[in-house]
Amino acid sequence: MHVLSAVLLLAACKLVSAAPTPLFGIDLGEININTDGKTTDADTVPFSQDEITNTLVRPALFARVVYCSSPSVVNMTCGEQCDALPNVKILVAGGDDKRVPNFFVAHDVDTETIVVAHQGTEPANLLSDLNDLNFFQVDANTTVLPKANKDVKMHDGFADTQERTADLVLSTVRSALKSTGAKKVLVTGHSLGAAIASIDGMMLRMKLDPSIAVTTTVFGLPRVGNQAWADLVDSTLGSSFTHVTNQHDPVTQVPPQFADFQHPSNEIHITAVDPSGIIATAQRCPGQENQNCAPGNNLLDFNIDNHRGPYFQNISMANRFCPV
Repeated sequence: MHVLSAVLLLAACKLVSAAPTPLFGIDLGEININTDGKTTDADTVPFSQDEITNTLVRPALFARVVYCSSPSVVNMTCGEQCDALPNVKILVAGGDDKRVPNFFVAHDVDTETIVVAHQGTEPANLLSDLNDLNFFQVDANTTVLPKANKDVKMHDGFADTQERTADLVLSTVRSALKSTGAKKVLVTGHSLGAAIASIDGMMLRMKLDPSIAVTTTVFGLPRVGNQAWADLVDSTLGSSFTHVTNQHDPVTQVPPQFADFQHPSNEIHITAVDPSGIIATAQRCPGQENQNCAPGNNLLDFNIDNHRGPYFQNISMANRFCPV
């Protein structure tokens, strides 16, 4: 997304959130101003290097590789990004890097897991920019999310983008679970891809047999829905959902909380990455919108590069990091 514009908009909106006049083309009078979103200042817990390696690195590798062109991913010929994921069989891949961001469903043979991955945003992608900068909400689609009640509202661009691939993702995952005998599903993505993956994770948990373990681990997640959405994620996915924030990444703060958007629980916040990009210092952040983690960042002290990475193990995510 156009991060600078988003952050300036967000900072300005915080200063004049009661004003009905248009700002940067957004009519604040049409936004549902919310001051009741949950926050916490609960103490954080260190997240060890072993935990990063065991729970975050592999999802991040998949979130990185989905930025590469679909033909190169299908054949796993995308250079070091693909080489880092041996014994992965791509079952379906698609997207046009525009209206439908790249995505794939794969069989990770080494871990006996079916993987769903979605591409994130690039600053040059105008349609993705519009998705990220539009604050308006729609009712959750109960065909996609049958357990969502009428209180659940979602960012319309994120919900619409997810719906374009929902049927294919669901049918491919179901077929793959049957054909491979796998009992685990991993859903991942970065930026806009993290938003789509969050909805996919909810859809799959609601529609797959309860015996299938569905893990959703996403990076650089913008806020996807309202308080009811965040509560539904917490109650449906629980600890199987993780969203990773990197230092002063501004994308995780849009759409703004005051506009009735809310992050679910289970944030892992990276506080520092060493100069090599290998070693990250991270912490577990209890509750929703923990002010000791990314939600407590000063909006004027942002770093666009933190959104792309590196996060850890020298893993960065964007089209520019793919050789093809």
